[in-house]
Amino acid sequence: MIYSRQAELKSEITAMPSWLRRPLGKASEISTVQRIIKQRQIHTICEEGRCPNRGECYAQKTATFLLMGPTCTRSCAFCQVDKGHAPMPLDMEEPQKVAEAVQILGLQYVVLTSVARDDLPDGGAGYFVKTMEAIRQINPATEIEVLTPDFWSGAGVAGQRQRIGMIVAAQPACFNHNVETVRSLTGPVRRGAKYDRSLAVLATVKEIDASIPTKSGLMLGHGETIEEVIETMADLRAVKCDRLTMGQYMRPSLEHLPVQKYWTPEEFEELGSIARDMGFSHVRSAPLVRSSYHAGSANSEP
Repeated sequence: MIYSRQAELKSEITAMPSWLRRPLGKASEISTVQRIIKQRQIHTICEEGRCPNRGECYAQKTATFLLMGPTCTRSCAFCQVDKGHAPMPLDMEEPQKVAEAVQILGLQYVVLTSVARDDLPDGGAGYFVKTMEAIRQINPATEIEVLTPDFWSGAGVAGQRQRIGMIVAAQPACFNHNVETVRSLTGPVRRGAKYDRSLAVLATVKEIDASIPTKSGLMLGHGETIEEVIETMADLRAVKCDRLTMGQYMRPSLEHLPVQKYWTPEEFEELGSIARDMGFSHVRSAPLVRSSYHAGSANSEP
């Protein structure tokens, strides 16, 4: 059985298209960022999610911080982040630790994301705000993007709006929430999530403060059709989503959903062109794109 699974994994890696293979990056540059985050016992989605771009980002001394521990209370079938057991208690010093890491790395643009913490009274919304405040206290020029969960569990519509409003009031440079996949595949891919609930997050941000850019992302390769992808882009524009990322899903392990299709660079380019024609102000569409990839460039481009 072990041999069979090892053979299956080896076969899957061998079948991966050449455009998904890239060098990891210089070990010395990677270790610099890893050392800083490990010394402070904080986490990045770069490591927890095994992002294929982490070598490039670390070489540029950038990282997306993963707040509230490495264990998620959801069980999405595509995600590498730890799940399936009780999350750790909050580290009340984490906001300050993240702020210090931002200062040491000299970051001008930071992305804050988190695991889903359905166990917390506010879903972790207040913790985003505390971390933003800590960063700004010692890094006043640093812009902060947030990539949040849906803040739904135990809240209902009114509670979800209140939680989102807490973060909107803190004025992030961009508010990101990923739909991840098309409507028909949300159930098996994003267990515990709802497609319309995610659209509601983005709509709520604009209702509270229309000046804050919103953003969402798709991971292609779960079996969606191009028509469904275009329909999803239209749904995002209908809630005034400004920015979009699209990348290829790559199976983290044999415990995760298998890849149904490897979309080609040309297909990603075509989808990116369609998205721009739809009115998205900033689009990143390529096999290795992830939601935080070159995130700060959207604020510096005309």
